[in-house]
Amino acid sequence: MKPILCGIDRIEADPKILKNQKVGLITNHTGVSRELDSTIDILKESGNLVCLFAPEHGVRGELQAGAAVSDSVDRNSGVKVYSLYGKNRKPTEAMLRDVDALVYDIQDVGARYYTYLSTMACSMEAAKDAKKKFMVLDRPNPLGGVQTEGDILNSEFTSFIGRYPIPARYGLTTGELAGLINCEFGIGCDLEVVKMDGWKRDMYFEETGLDFLPPSPNIPTLDTALAYIGTCLFEGTNVSEGRGTTQPFLMIGAPWMNGIQTARELNHLNLPGVKFCPCYFTPTFSKYEGEHCEGIRIQIRDKYRIPSFRMGVAILCILHENDEEFSFLPPYKAGGTAPFDLLAGTKELKAAIQNGGVNSFLEDADSHLAGFEKIRQKYFLY
Repeated sequence: MKPILCGIDRIEADPKILKNQKVGLITNHTGVSRELDSTIDILKESGNLVCLFAPEHGVRGELQAGAAVSDSVDRNSGVKVYSLYGKNRKPTEAMLRDVDALVYDIQDVGARYYTYLSTMACSMEAAKDAKKKFMVLDRPNPLGGVQTEGDILNSEFTSFIGRYPIPARYGLTTGELAGLINCEFGIGCDLEVVKMDGWKRDMYFEETGLDFLPPSPNIPTLDTALAYIGTCLFEGTNVSEGRGTTQPFLMIGAPWMNGIQTARELNHLNLPGVKFCPCYFTPTFSKYEGEHCEGIRIQIRDKYRIPSFRMGVAILCILHENDEEFSFLPPYKAGGTAPFDLLAGTKELKAAIQNGGVNSFLEDADSHLAGFEKIRQKYFLY
């Protein structure tokens, strides 16, 4: 199969798309052509590149989750790099002084709880304020563009890991999501999407013919991205989500967990497309660093059928019911919001897990998805 053309491939084939504009490029290591040439190098060679803007993990993807990114000079290109994951979360007027257009080229993971989406939205706001064009070089949603999952974020729980009322899995490409955000949430920037050629909505990433580059250090595979829709919620608990192992978000555990029992109970639920088995691991960093953990490994057997969000909630319910040691993490600072609630985008999911009302919560979430479906279809580009 011939690989699809992403936005940068179309730019490379026809540099006139940029119309000799001076570009500030928001990108990282995933910004590459189908031949794996860096978008940075392509725009540098064309003479368009003025500066770079770095999201979480850095412009070359070298930093772990949550690590502050500093302003720097990119060693490979010699171009100035401005951090968008440190003191500034959006480009300033001074940073944009010599820029005609902000160009965004980052591989999405398909989940609401991802800081790249907030970086994009903040940069769209900056472009609007500075009267600059904002251009998205579109890429595939690795989880396809058909299925949506999870609850809609309540605006009271807006944060940098969830800025807008969209579901945990939204089923849009980055360019489509930019269009939705720009119109539905009132940014109103001068937005242009350089569309892909050959992508279809029902394509998962492995069907695109493109190489999968891990969007961040802890999303190494497509299976990880699928599980992440549900297991990212464990970041808000005292259970390891597998960070510090070779299978983050596919292994869940803690020193006090009973992996055999938990796997058995989960398999009795007969969730489609997935099986669970006990596992044992010792994280090299993050929760329980250096401690022996027992837990479960998620084995995805059918990516088209697995209900990732419901799976994550099911694991949470079993651990809450069976393990006295299980707990939700408190707010990071006094008066703050608990991290689980920020991820869930609501306080209702935690309450439902604690009070046995999960089925009702999920039914409500499904009804809200129906409303989002009507909105998102307005922004389909493919």
